[in-house]
Amino acid sequence: MTTADAKPTADPRIIEVHNPADGRSVGTVPIETADDVAAKVRELRLYQPEWEAIGPRGRAEWLLKLQDWIFDNADHIVDVVQSETSKPRVDASIEPPFVADLIGYYAKNAAAFLADEHPSPHNPLGMVKKLTTVYRPHQVVGVITPWNFPFAMPGLDVIPALIAGAAVLLKPSEVTPLGGAELVRGWKAIGAPPVLELATGLGETGAAVVDNVDYVQFTGSTRTGKAIAKACAERLLPYSLELGGKDPALVLADADLDRAAYGIAWGGLFNSGQVCISVERVYVEAPVYDEFVAKLTKHVGELRQGQDGREYRHDVGALANANQRDIVARHIEEAVAAGARVTVGGKPGATGTFFEPTVLVDVDHSMSCIREETFGPTLPIMKVADEAEAIRMANDSVYGLSATVWTTDKERGDRVARQLEAGAVNINDSGANLFSFALPMGGWKESGVGARWGGAAGVRKYCRVQAITTPRMPTQQKELIWFPYSPPKVKFAMAVMRASGARGLRRRLGFGGSK
Repeated sequence: MTTADAKPTADPRIIEVHNPADGRSVGTVPIETADDVAAKVRELRLYQPEWEAIGPRGRAEWLLKLQDWIFDNADHIVDVVQSETSKPRVDASIEPPFVADLIGYYAKNAAAFLADEHPSPHNPLGMVKKLTTVYRPHQVVGVITPWNFPFAMPGLDVIPALIAGAAVLLKPSEVTPLGGAELVRGWKAIGAPPVLELATGLGETGAAVVDNVDYVQFTGSTRTGKAIAKACAERLLPYSLELGGKDPALVLADADLDRAAYGIAWGGLFNSGQVCISVERVYVEAPVYDEFVAKLTKHVGELRQGQDGREYRHDVGALANANQRDIVARHIEEAVAAGARVTVGGKPGATGTFFEPTVLVDVDHSMSCIREETFGPTLPIMKVADEAEAIRMANDSVYGLSATVWTTDKERGDRVARQLEAGAVNINDSGANLFSFALPMGGWKESGVGARWGGAAGVRKYCRVQAITTPRMPTQQKELIWFPYSPPKVKFAMAVMRASGARGLRRRLGFGGSK
């Protein structure tokens, strides 16, 4: 993600944070050095063993106290998020309860998700051992988050890492660091163990996090994600990356066009299109193309854009920074120059980083508005002949984060969904998977590696898996195939293994295939 609006002050150790709508200064954070980061990780390592030792139920108690704090301070958190993003009040207000909901889910289920497992042996020979799988946390997890959801994005990854038993170092975006700082402030305000810390700064600070922690969770651009993956590979460090997206919407001829128009408008323009799973391209079957375009154009034209205070007056706010506004403008200008047409919007706002919600038609796959991630309030629409062409076009992308399918035929929707190259598909809805913690949220292709959530997987990803075998019966001095080898005992052992593992007559053959 860009750092264009992260402005160091006259003091080179400080970042000044600005509201993108009007440019006013709303806060400062320190630029922490690699030494600062290393010191914080060392401190986290000191307290992590005790945090792990209290177990998932003990950790859940602290997280539920954090949940209470979030609800008690929700208005203030929303004020902070608005100050550094200029989101509409509604968009910002979603962030605190979203994190609180995730806390409730993992607090309720963590003990079961992290309990020891005792798988059955794969053959009768294994019955002599009790098999145990243990989930032990990575000691320090580094969470690096983007600027589009300053409070929610840190919470979505910090919470499962904490409940797993890890200590966490959070590095929020330098563009919007204040929301993440609120999460850490809340953790300290409830008197929780010192296993969550904040590291603020520019790219060098993020690199230092990767260089010092034991696991990296990163959300952001594909370009930065690839750099982090390389750095992790050098240290043989596990990581999870949620990266860019160019999510398609497929409007089939039998769709409820009113619902599709409303759902795609919200799915593409919520948070000014600055959502990893935003609808960024729309494919409409020819028989309903004109009607759908008219409905979507009318709906988008009715949206209210502006800067909210505590009132709920606007639907769409400003973009997070000037660089993002310029990307949106370039994609639209290049599309129009190549023959596309704007049906509504298409221009930057008079002030700040506002850009009008825009619908583009007559687009094709050669255009940047279709090929590149826009991350802004644009909806390019393309007419397709049939379902097969819609699927082919939707899959023609380096990205594969999520997709939506609009049809009144549930079986058809399911059939189409299973042919799309995306980590999630929502049928007749936008973003529904984002609110379903039992499902994994992860991208295919250049949209990422690994996934967040997915029930137990969402907390186990922050754990190292340990296998333990324990004798079920009294042991002898030595096993049949221990040194020194005894040919009769070895032959007997091999015959037993063959009898246990082979099929049919092969079970009765001697060792090596001879009778």
